Amino acid sequence: MADLLHDQTSYEIRQKEIILAVAVEADRLPLHSSGLWFHDDVRNNFYYASYLFAAAADHSLELPFAREEAQRKADAVLLETVLLQNRQPGTKLYGHWPLGLSPVPREAAPHELPVEIMGSLMVWFCKRYSARFSAGLRVAFHTALGHIYRSGFFRKQVATFGHHEAKYTAAKLIFGQLFEDEELREDGRHSLEITLAHIRAKGMPEYGSLPWFWHWVQAFTCARELEEDSGTKSKLGEMLDFLWTERSQWYLQGAWAGAHSRGWPHDVPADGNLLHDYVQFGDFALPKEMPRTEYAGFLCYEAPEEVRNAALNRQLPAEVCRQTEKVVEGAGERQPQLHSYAYICKDYAAGGMWERVEEFDNEQLRWAFSLPVGAAEGVNRLYFFHPGQGYQPNDPRHQSPYMEVLYHQNTILSLFPVPQGEDSAIVGVLPPGEWVRQPKALFGYAGHVYFAVYLSHEYELLERKNYLEVTCAGMPGGVVVEALSAEQAAEQGIHRLEEFAAAAMRRAPEFSEGEILSAAYTAWCGKEHLQLSIGNEHAGIQALINGQPVSFEHYKV
Repeated sequence: MADLLHDQTSYEIRQKEIILAVAVEADRLPLHSSGLWFHDDVRNNFYYASYLFAAAADHSLELPFAREEAQRKADAVLLETVLLQNRQPGTKLYGHWPLGLSPVPREAAPHELPVEIMGSLMVWFCKRYSARFSAGLRVAFHTALGHIYRSGFFRKQVATFGHHEAKYTAAKLIFGQLFEDEELREDGRHSLEITLAHIRAKGMPEYGSLPWFWHWVQAFTCARELEEDSGTKSKLGEMLDFLWTERSQWYLQGAWAGAHSRGWPHDVPADGNLLHDYVQFGDFALPKEMPRTEYAGFLCYEAPEEVRNAALNRQLPAEVCRQTEKVVEGAGERQPQLHSYAYICKDYAAGGMWERVEEFDNEQLRWAFSLPVGAAEGVNRLYFFHPGQGYQPNDPRHQSPYMEVLYHQNTILSLFPVPQGEDSAIVGVLPPGEWVRQPKALFGYAGHVYFAVYLSHEYELLERKNYLEVTCAGMPGGVVVEALSAEQAAEQGIHRLEEFAAAAMRRAPEFSEGEILSAAYTAWCGKEHLQLSIGNEHAGIQALINGQPVSFEHYKV
C-alpha cells in the first residue's frame, strides 16, 4: 500500500485510512434480518456501505476480507437503503427517506432530514462508482435521484443562514446540473451568493455548531467536486475558503476551542467528531472511535496554505475576538450581536461566548478550557454550568441562563445567580489526570497543563467513564479557573503538582454573596486584577480588568 500511495498527497492518504478503517468495521458488523446494519439512522447504512464498496473497488488497499464478497454485501446494503425512499408522487414527503428504521425499516415513515445531505452525496457516489454497481443498484440509484429532483425539497429561500439552507443551496446546484434545470441552478447560484455575503459581513449565526458545521463543509465540497461551470466552482471555492478559515480560528490539534451554539454527545463534553479535521490537518492520531463518519473519507477541499499553517502553528499565544449577528426570525434589523473570545496557545485554549443565547434544543456550550485531542486519556475539556432544560445526569450539556462570565487569556470567572426555587447545584467537567482536592478548590495536572479551580462552596466529586464530574450546591456563587502550561509553571518555579497546589491556594479569589454577587481574582502570569459582579437592577453586571470595563470595540466579524 505504501508504494501505491507514494505519489498521493497527505490528505488523500489520510482519507484512505478512514475508508479502510470504516470498511473493516462494516465488514465485521452483523446484518439485521432487514439486510441493514443500523436501524437508528438510515444514513449510517449509506455511509458504511459506501466505504465498504469503495474499499473493495480500490486495489491499492490491502483488505483483511474477501474483496468480491465485500462488494456484493455493500451493493446489497446500498440497494436496500435506496429502496426505503418514498417513491409515491403526491404523498407527504415524496422523495424522502425515513430517519429511524425500527422496528421494520420498510414500514418506517419518511422524514425530512436524511435527504438533505444524503441526496447530494448519492449523486457524488453514483458518478464515482456506478460503473461497478450491479444492474439493480444502478437502476435504483438513478430512479431515486429522479424522485429527489421531482420532490423539490431544496426549493426554499435563504432566511436564517443555517445548515439546512446551506444543504438546500448545494442541492440546487447539484440537481439543477444533473437534470439540466437552469432555473434551479440560477436559484442555487443566487442562494450561494447571498449566503456567502451574509456570513462574510455578519458571521455564522450557527457559531461552532457541531456536527452541523461539517454538513456545510460536505455539502459545498460535494457541489464543488461535481460542478462543471468554472465561475460557480470558483464561488464554491470561496465559500469553502471561508468555512475552513472559520474552523482554523478555533483550532487546536483537533479541539474546537471556545463557545458552541450546539453540541451533540459526540462533541460535548469531548471533541469526538474529528474525521474532517484529521483529513485536513493531520496533527493528531486517527481516533479509534468514529461516531459520525459521513463522507470525511471521500470529500476534502484543501484549505489555503496560510489557513492551515495558522491552525497548525500555535507556538505563540493568540487571542480570537469575534462578533457574530444572531438571526432571530421576526426581529427585523434589530438582531442580537454576540461576542466570542478564545485564548489559544500550544498546550491549551480557553474561551467562550459573552452572551447567553437560547439555541435549538438548548445545546449552547457557553465556555470551556480545551486540551489538544489525545492530550488527556478521556474528555479534553474543563467547564462548569448550571443545568437547564433538557439536562440529564451523565450528559453534561443543556445549560440554564443563570451564568455571567469574564474571559481574560488563561483565566475564566463565572458567576451563577440562580434564583430561589431553582435547583441550586452547578455541574463541572474535569479532564482525567492528577487532581488534588481542597474543600473549595481542585488543583490538577492533565495534558501537560496545570489547572486551578476555585469554587465559592464545597463540592462533591464523582468519577464518570471519561471525566470527573463536580457538583457544587448552594448557588448563588461562582467558579474561577486558571490554566498554566507546564512551561508557564516552570517559569514560576513550579515543577510538580504539589508545588502548584500550594502556590495556588495562596492565590484564592474572593467571592462575595448577598446584594452583590461577585468574584475577584489576580491572574497568575499577567498579574491583571479581574472582577466580575452582579448587582441589583441599577448596578447591573460589571466585568472589569484592572478596574476598566471589558470593551467589545476590537471584536470583528
